[in-house]
Amino acid sequence: MLIETKARIGVFSIALGAYLPQFPSLVPEFEAQYDVFRKTIPETVEIVDGGIVTTKELAQAAGDKFRAADVDLVILQLLTYATSYNMLPAVRDLDVPVVLVNVQKKKAPDYENTDTATWLGELYACGAVGEMVADLERAGKRHAVITGVVEGGDPGVQTEIEEWCKAAQVRRRFRDTNLAQIGRPYPGMMDLYIDETNLYHRMFLYTKQFDWEKMWAIADDITDEDAVRAKAQDILDTFDIEGGGTIEKVWEMAKYVVAFEQWAQDEQIAFVASHYDGFAQGKAGVLDSMLIPAFSMLIKQGVACAVEGDIKVAMAMSILKTISGTGQLSEMYSIDFEEDICIIGHSGSGDADISARKPAMKIVPVFHGKTGGGYLTQFYPHLGPVTYLGITQDKDGHFKFVAAEGINEAGPIFTFGDTNMRTRFSCGAREFCNKWSEAGPTHHMAAASGKHIDTILKVAKIFDVPVDIITR
Repeated sequence: MLIETKARIGVFSIALGAYLPQFPSLVPEFEAQYDVFRKTIPETVEIVDGGIVTTKELAQAAGDKFRAADVDLVILQLLTYATSYNMLPAVRDLDVPVVLVNVQKKKAPDYENTDTATWLGELYACGAVGEMVADLERAGKRHAVITGVVEGGDPGVQTEIEEWCKAAQVRRRFRDTNLAQIGRPYPGMMDLYIDETNLYHRMFLYTKQFDWEKMWAIADDITDEDAVRAKAQDILDTFDIEGGGTIEKVWEMAKYVVAFEQWAQDEQIAFVASHYDGFAQGKAGVLDSMLIPAFSMLIKQGVACAVEGDIKVAMAMSILKTISGTGQLSEMYSIDFEEDICIIGHSGSGDADISARKPAMKIVPVFHGKTGGGYLTQFYPHLGPVTYLGITQDKDGHFKFVAAEGINEAGPIFTFGDTNMRTRFSCGAREFCNKWSEAGPTHHMAAASGKHIDTILKVAKIFDVPVDIITR
């Protein structure tokens, strides 16, 4: 990604201290199990190691580490039975979910040859989990439970841990990077309007405001011709350009892409919500004409760029890009009632990683409903499973996720230069439109190849927001 972030995961395990002097063999057993467990945490995250906790004092020390690191999530391995004081001091002052990993070492007991130490060390699962959840509930902490087995491997457990780590990465990106608002939302699209202070308080995301007058001059100081040439080639490698493309043809565009990349790095921008409503003359017209492909090149590198000034869909795009690798701006276009499918897509910037073939770039004399004309980009999303995510707010400013999974099918799409998907939903097109609309998202949503609601639910738990699941 252009702007790198890395989730911080607090990891520790617990066991009852009273067992250890009684059964000394448990100490090396638990140390070995904890070492194996830490290796199940993907290398894409930073582990903040709280160690093996067997007393309240060790739990407090782990909690000090977690607070100092500002962890995005806590993952707790239950080695054997332990009282909840081994857990609570470590998480008491944190406002992140606690994932209780309840994995048993052996698949099944050798009943006749199992002594107490073997039972406590290799076969004790389930007993302490309810106690932990009961006390997390009383402490007002969010939580989740994963149960499984070590022997023979457990893909289900591994998938859950990896999904939680991806979800935690969303929090870290929101917390460590900034959102650039350039201009203002499209006039009258009141569903897009947002209180940036409330956004920061509830979703950790800080907004930086930029005027278009500053952006028109963003490429004036770009003089590194080798960097521009390399970016021009990157553009040609990314898009099929109507009428053929050459480095000279996209040179000016490449200068702006280089400039935007440097700007995003300098300002730590991982989200952009922009809308231009000027006269598109002079330098303003030059930038406006090539903004769509330029922002598409940023999206390719993980910077969520949303049209029409929609901050909430920029957030949704970033969530999907972070957890799935794709994040495409879209909205409801049409319904094909004969085929019972929804046509979903959008004009403007898009994500090359969602495209099954090389996306197209073409020049149009006018951007529909907007100032000026210039380059449009059309992407061709993969067929098969697709996930949609919208973000909305209630009357008190609380955020809500709206999610759905469907299937993208082959067939005719519109040919006027916009990205389109033919999506079939299990509830049917008519019912999907009703249910999605009743959930009250903005008219924009983000799309990603694949099925990702399970991970979206984890992101929602980390941010402590509700989710409306429309269909799976």
